[in-house]
Amino acid sequence: MRNLYYILSFFLFGNLATAQHSFKGYIDNDRWQNEVYLSVIEDYRTLEGINDEQIITKVSTGPDGFFQFTGNQLDSAHKIYKLHVDNCTSFNQGSNHFEGHCSDSNDILFIAKNTDTITFPLSFDAQMFCDIVSTNPRTAAFIKVDSLKEVMKFAYSEFRSKASRDLNNKKWFKTLQDFGEALDEPLAELYIYAFLSDRGNQFHDYYLEDLKANSYYDRLLERLQDQYPNTSYTKQYEAELTSDKFIASPLKESSGFNWIYVGIVVLIISLLFNFWFLISAKKRKAKQHTQAKEQLTKQEQNVLDLLLDNKTNKDIADALFVSVSTVKTHVNNVYKKLNVNSRDELKSLFSN
Repeated sequence: MRNLYYILSFFLFGNLATAQHSFKGYIDNDRWQNEVYLSVIEDYRTLEGINDEQIITKVSTGPDGFFQFTGNQLDSAHKIYKLHVDNCTSFNQGSNHFEGHCSDSNDILFIAKNTDTITFPLSFDAQMFCDIVSTNPRTAAFIKVDSLKEVMKFAYSEFRSKASRDLNNKKWFKTLQDFGEALDEPLAELYIYAFLSDRGNQFHDYYLEDLKANSYYDRLLERLQDQYPNTSYTKQYEAELTSDKFIASPLKESSGFNWIYVGIVVLIISLLFNFWFLISAKKRKAKQHTQAKEQLTKQEQNVLDLLLDNKTNKDIADALFVSVSTVKTHVNNVYKKLNVNSRDELKSLFSN
């Protein structure tokens, strides 16, 4: 009877304890280098470009361009992720990622959690990152938004007069907001908000005017607080919304109050938020390091520490009083458990 209980417990709860994600697809090896990067986007203002600090891991493609990311290290809650490829030279790749720029790259943004199975197939004309097949209906929300943005860009380019621009602003702000609200996914709405409120866009002034009277932005905050409470996404949006509302509707000086102090307070809050974000990121990384090490045996942890200290296999063998072949076995076990393929990837995983 006890054995039956254990068997039933394994089938009922085993999958929950080892939630696995699988992101797979194909790239054109003739067009791109055979490395695909997976990043998590914590700051929705960094959706564009390449940020070395956001890269989780990378994999190499097979001869046919196939790639796959698997494991159980992702968050159980929905987050924004990115796959990207580039043709930066290996010599300059690190600096290019750090500077957030590569002149020849391609990427796709999507929403996922740690149990999702997602495929990124090549299109009929061998185009990549144009489609998503997923067990999670929220995954493809960004692609749907991008399709609508393309129609919007065409409408703006048809006539470039001020009258046409004013009409398009009124139409497309509402169209994008209604579309985002209908998706029932606040992270996709943040994608829309980041686009509409971008200070580099020609319609940023219209956004500030829209902010004065449109309750949509407050409703979005409520949806974020309901579905993503205490996350960096919600805290960042709330801080930006407060700041932009102050810019859009500054109170008159005739009230006798010096509003410079309010601006200082907003600045201090923003600085505190950024400081909190950095500290939280470090804590998350430290937690990831701890969880990663907990998968290893004591001897494998010793090998890991020596690998991170740039010791050779012979150095490690001498330090632990074992043979070099035993060290190689431990190294292979460490690579397999931590889902890495080289010392460089191992150092990247545990870098500060």
